[in-house]
Amino acid sequence: MHYLLMPLGSAGDVHPFVGLALELQRRGHEVTLATNGYFAKLAERFQLNFVEIGSEAMFREGINNPMLWHPFRSFGYLYHQMIEPNIRPQYDVVQAESQKRKTMVLSNCLGFGALNAKDKLGVPLITVHLQPVMLWSNSKPPKFPGAIGPNWLRQLAYRTAQRLVIDPIVCPSLNRIRNELDLPPISQAMQWWHSKTQLLCLFPEWFCPSQKDWPGPHYQVDFPLWDERQSSPNALSQGIDDKLESFLNAGSPPIAFTPGSANIFGSSFFDVALQACRRIDRRAIFLTRFPEQIPHPLPASIVHVPFVPLSLLLPRCAALVHHGGIGSAAQAMAAGTPQLIRPQAHDQFDNAQRIVEHGLGLSIAPRRFNPSNVAKQLAKILDSPQIMSQCKMIAAKIDPARGCRQAIDFVETLAKKF
Repeated sequence: MHYLLMPLGSAGDVHPFVGLALELQRRGHEVTLATNGYFAKLAERFQLNFVEIGSEAMFREGINNPMLWHPFRSFGYLYHQMIEPNIRPQYDVVQAESQKRKTMVLSNCLGFGALNAKDKLGVPLITVHLQPVMLWSNSKPPKFPGAIGPNWLRQLAYRTAQRLVIDPIVCPSLNRIRNELDLPPISQAMQWWHSKTQLLCLFPEWFCPSQKDWPGPHYQVDFPLWDERQSSPNALSQGIDDKLESFLNAGSPPIAFTPGSANIFGSSFFDVALQACRRIDRRAIFLTRFPEQIPHPLPASIVHVPFVPLSLLLPRCAALVHHGGIGSAAQAMAAGTPQLIRPQAHDQFDNAQRIVEHGLGLSIAPRRFNPSNVAKQLAKILDSPQIMSQCKMIAAKIDPARGCRQAIDFVETLAKKF
């Protein structure tokens, strides 16, 4: 069986699929990673077969708009800029690869071209969900921006958003393509984007219990805690360099700050971080590949690092302040590191709520993300023995390598049916 892995999104979306691809490859399977050209060098570094779907220029243009981080308008922007242009190219790749040999596809729910190929060609496809927010439940609804109040009100908000926002954005162009493929039109896109073959949920039961009204057959495993530290032929170049090691050893554990790997609009985030750290007299590490976001000059108590694997860094940090991406949140849980989350869009509000519910940190609304409030929230976290105790308890549950193993055990078992 050949496995075609098709993530669409930022590094937080692609990294788990790289972990799955490497585990499949380790077991002797033929594997292809098909995603945006921005990740071609990552695939080359880990010696994975790679097919480009969308250019690196398209990716950089896509992230170069603050609309990507708007709590209500982000999906429309994401669809028109990054999903819609790739629907037919994704379909063509699945068609070409499946004609060469027997193929199973693993895609996130935004792989609309792959889902069309499943409908047209009968190629088996597993929808891989990285975060619980993608699975609606009437009994325990996930948290969306603007969806507040009792369950009945949140259900109404969900149905209204689907009918008046999501379907009008997705269905016209998607159904034009489906018509070209002689496929019937779809409605209720938020149900269609779950594969009827299988849903693979890369988050554990203890983090988000399975709900009886989740769609389709689904299977949960532990977090796929893969990052660029692991399995790399150039592992030393992906670690902690001498400068950062010296900084870590020079004082108390710092606070790590990151607005997300694809967020190029983090200047205000780091300005607030700098002032908050001054208020509570704490050392810090600012993580971003976009140095223009960093205030200058930085005091000696703060260092900017373009990239370092969180699995190496977070065990040596006092806290992580971040955007609420599921990958960053899971790495902090594995490290036993308390979190302060400033959600902005997408799945981040739901992830933040779950971190708070599990007693692993606090959340702060974007409009309240100012030096005074951030300093107060960080002081609460750092002075809380309850949060620290809970973080250690959860970290003891997590084996960083187990999630990918469990996922591929399941995928191999399922593949035998096709």
